[in-house]
Amino acid sequence: MNVFYEEEGSFKVASVMSENPGSLQVEAISGKRSKIKSANVLLKFEGSLAGFMDQAQAAAETLEADFLWECCGEPEFGFEELAKEYYGHAPSPVEAAATAISLHAAPMYFYRKGKGRYKAAPEENLKAALAAQERKRLQAEKVAEYVEQLKAHTLPPEFGSKLDMLFYEPDKNTLEWKALDEAVTATGLSHLKLLEACGAVPSAHDYHFGAFLREYFPAGVLFDAHEAIAVPENLDQAEAAAFSIDDATTTEIDDAFSVQVLENGNHRIGIHIAAPALGIAPGSEMDAIAMKRLSTVYMPGNKITMLPEAAIEPFSLHAGEWRPALSLYLEVDPELAIVSSASRLEAVRIADNLRHDELEPHFNEENWQTPNEHPYWERLNLLHRLAESLEKARGKYDPNRAPQVDYNFYVENGLVRITERKRGAPMDKLVAELMIHANAHWGGMLAEHEIPGIYRAQQGGKVYMTVNAEPHQGLGVAQYAWSTSPLRRAVDLINQRQMLALLQGSEPAYSKNSDALTTAMREFDLVYNAYNEFQTRMERHWCLQYLIQQNVQEVVATVWRENLVRLEGIPYITKVPSLPELAPGTRVLLEVKRIDPLLMELDCRYKATME
Repeated sequence: MNVFYEEEGSFKVASVMSENPGSLQVEAISGKRSKIKSANVLLKFEGSLAGFMDQAQAAAETLEADFLWECCGEPEFGFEELAKEYYGHAPSPVEAAATAISLHAAPMYFYRKGKGRYKAAPEENLKAALAAQERKRLQAEKVAEYVEQLKAHTLPPEFGSKLDMLFYEPDKNTLEWKALDEAVTATGLSHLKLLEACGAVPSAHDYHFGAFLREYFPAGVLFDAHEAIAVPENLDQAEAAAFSIDDATTTEIDDAFSVQVLENGNHRIGIHIAAPALGIAPGSEMDAIAMKRLSTVYMPGNKITMLPEAAIEPFSLHAGEWRPALSLYLEVDPELAIVSSASRLEAVRIADNLRHDELEPHFNEENWQTPNEHPYWERLNLLHRLAESLEKARGKYDPNRAPQVDYNFYVENGLVRITERKRGAPMDKLVAELMIHANAHWGGMLAEHEIPGIYRAQQGGKVYMTVNAEPHQGLGVAQYAWSTSPLRRAVDLINQRQMLALLQGSEPAYSKNSDALTTAMREFDLVYNAYNEFQTRMERHWCLQYLIQQNVQEVVATVWRENLVRLEGIPYITKVPSLPELAPGTRVLLEVKRIDPLLMELDCRYKATME
């Protein structure tokens, strides 16, 4: 006797060697012996096993599930019952087995209800299942079509609206991602490089910029609706005209300076800071914009301003205009000692906006002490000498210290120009030291009068934001409250509000233990660091574009540590696996093998050690 039985979801046949209660010992046609449960036996039959399953399978393929389903009624049935009705006679073992195989292979048509028993699926359920099956078939065909197009480096038209998802936040359930993933396996390219090969990446710059916008400006860079800005007109007017010193690309001019000669032979130095806090009230629509963006975002060739032009224009210190300003006046004697200080809110007339590129030939490391024909040279010379005096007072003056190099990026029509600028150059030191002094001085005033503010502190080598007036060891000041860039940083705008309250004798906008102050500080710290990281990333991108633009085949670099090197002439650090063990500071010549601005990769090979 033979048995037709089910085991682990498949059908098998075997001859019975012995039968026990609840089980049978059987032998397959291959000679393999096994023990099976009696409950798994669907059919017992006599005759030869040879060819039985092949015949049953062949017969099952002639049975149409649609027709079998139509033959069924609503009640449950056994496979032998259906076989009898279908064939019109008591089914042979092969016919019965064929029916069982066919029913088992059509789970959408027949629901299994027990050993060898089934129930026809309701018509609505069957239609839905068949529709789903058809959708899957069509989707599989579409995926296959997409894959072939991608392998041929052609972007399927349907991918156009899905690129944002494919670039930055893949949805692995979409047909587009499934096709892209399959094509990646076939081509050996990464997802991003395959999309680039298909022309889906407009430019590496747009890809990196898009990633940043997606995270920090998901609604775009346009400003929300806001009210008009009211600028106070009844401010006292400053006696001396002021001038600013900025890079040629600066449009938000926050700071300016003035110099007056006093009757006693001393000088009155004015540090004038734009005062948007006068027109942007806490809780206003414009304030919401500032507290949402928190800072201007900088990148080579572009920026995203913290405030809209409607708020920048009335307060930016533009030449030829009277502008509201928070001013710090320092009276200094001929030895440049500060005799007295005074802060006031006033209107200041801006005489000039001096720009670095125009001023540099007349006021640089070589000639800043030598009088020349520039109309501001004498005032700049005095301010620079004061800056050095302030630097000495902070304990940070070191004439023997090798100057660090900063870099300026200028991008026009997709071409980048990178220029070096020594940190501590006369113009930079002049502005930096006076800003440091103003930030430290006003931070001290807030602390002295117990008015809350936001401070930037450094202790134990760690720089952090705090609402307490703590030392900034790196700068050598007792406290440091950012206050000199209120058009570009929300923290400065907040601190300016507190300073205005102090000078005007009004209630501060932020009280002690203010949740709004603490929240703004924490959010600013996170966003400001993220913006700086993005700026660095975009500078690295433009460094790579510069190398491509200049068709650089070899570069000179300085060993930083281990196999990391700093390229000369541009601010770029890269890893060189082939670099031999060399002392830090060693100059080497590298061969450029590959430049990829999209993946932000620069592959170089060590070529020689330079003298």
